[in-house]
Amino acid sequence: MTTTTHRASVATSLAGREGATVELRNVVKDYAGHRALTGVNLSMAPGEFIALLGPSGCGKTTVLRALSGLESISDGRILIDGVDVANTPVNRRDIGMVFQAYSLFPHMTVRQNVEFGLQMRKVDGASRRSRAIEALEMVGLDHLGARYAHQLSGGQQQRVALARALVTRPRVLLLDEPLSALDAKVRVQLRDEIRRIQTDLGITTLFVTHDQEEALAVADRVAVMRDGNIEQVGTPEDLYTQPATSFVATFVGLSNAVDGELTGATVSVFGTTLPLLGTGPENGPVTAFVRPEDISFATQGIPATVVVSSFLGSLRRTQVRLDDGTLLFVQHDVRTRPLTGEIVHLELTGRPVAVSARES
Repeated sequence: MTTTTHRASVATSLAGREGATVELRNVVKDYAGHRALTGVNLSMAPGEFIALLGPSGCGKTTVLRALSGLESISDGRILIDGVDVANTPVNRRDIGMVFQAYSLFPHMTVRQNVEFGLQMRKVDGASRRSRAIEALEMVGLDHLGARYAHQLSGGQQQRVALARALVTRPRVLLLDEPLSALDAKVRVQLRDEIRRIQTDLGITTLFVTHDQEEALAVADRVAVMRDGNIEQVGTPEDLYTQPATSFVATFVGLSNAVDGELTGATVSVFGTTLPLLGTGPENGPVTAFVRPEDISFATQGIPATVVVSSFLGSLRRTQVRLDDGTLLFVQHDVRTRPLTGEIVHLELTGRPVAVSARES
């Protein structure tokens, strides 16, 4: 039996039940006069993977803790399969949790750590051992069951924490920035592993992160938070190509914020008329958000001076300065290698742009 086939059979054994429907309705959370959540609404379909994305302090972790039961809410409703669990204790919500801090018991072996949740549920010893081994196989650590936490790498410890969350066969999985303490290569590997496991098991999953690449890479949908509320929910493609607000346009991906003039359904930017993406404010001066890949080098066009050009593997990103001092990013093929100080010319590709009212 191949590793993939074996893991698939283990996933079938672990899954057991379909993921739950989750709804947050007008959830409010106050802390000593400060409103951390201002009326959050979010719906998750069974088996859906949603990433909660936003800057530090926007309320992401508060949403997750409220859903888990670790935080009480001041107002609103939290529904799991249509049942309001706002006043239900943590241990009765059928939720698995993985946090940034691994929180493994240092005096227990890997297998004992994974078994702990089952022991609290009074599962018999033989069943505990069998299910713990299955969970460890799922994360590729069944051969390390006798080790202790200090004998594992950071990535291995996080896999144990994931196995511990999965072993109880929850219908909802909450992940609170579980990869932030890992180095870049391990983060990518474990990120992809989490997505594979979640897909195999069909668990409804909420993944909290401030890393937009992480969110866009793994999620079915992404919910962007700002100041205690959700600004926009959509597929990664929708958020990137059709941002609903200027905040989403600047926070998700990289955008050049430039002056434009809105007239009906078109925007004039640097003398080029571009289609308006979505809806805009009243006609007049606006800020247009132009993606770096929507600007290209040309033989004629807008003159600019190269500030710096960075090699990013599959692409190159070059920063240029216009004659009026405006700084722009251009994303382009790696075979084009502009030099610092070189005079270049730019043109817009003509793709639609999002806009916001220009601040005075």
